[in-house]
Amino acid sequence: MFKLRHISYCLILGAGTFTHTGCVNDLRDVEKISSYNHSMPTVDISTGVEIIYSDSAVVKAKITTPELLHFKTDRPYDEMKKGVKAIFFDQNQQETSNIIADYAIRREHENIVELRKNVVATNKDGKIFKSDELIWDNNQHRFYSTKLVTIITPNQTVYGTEFWANDKFTYYEIKQSTGNFDVSNKQIP
Repeated sequence: MFKLRHISYCLILGAGTFTHTGCVNDLRDVEKISSYNHSMPTVDISTGVEIIYSDSAVVKAKITTPELLHFKTDRPYDEMKKGVKAIFFDQNQQETSNIIADYAIRREHENIVELRKNVVATNKDGKIFKSDELIWDNNQHRFYSTKLVTIITPNQTVYGTEFWANDKFTYYEIKQSTGNFDVSNKQIP
């Protein structure tokens, strides 16, 4: 009789231990999944987006993209994976320049917009700036690139290793430039 009680007690204790261990594993899995979900940023997806930037009721720029992903994180950002087009205007609503790119990301806290892949900017004089990267620094009000750049005008094509330009692409500087330069209007002293 003693052996029977002992066996029953061991089975109950074993079943209790098995059940308890099973619950701890389930709780760990739930905690793991819960922490994983909290680490994933919330993403708002908008399609057919047109953004108008204005200052004192004067439109400064219009940006269009087929899809905008807004990531809500500690450092929020917008991503435009399907391309973007930006048109910039003067105070008379005349276009001063435009930019197209296959990809863009706007980093909210840094005041930076990175344009990547097949970036083409055109100013009102018809100068074309091509690169695989173009970064807008809103704090300095300038575009820059540390990638190869090609600048095409009606009379010349210039290549450089990096460059920066003002917000209208009317003034720019190129590093290590090469190409065919039009010097016919230059006077030699």
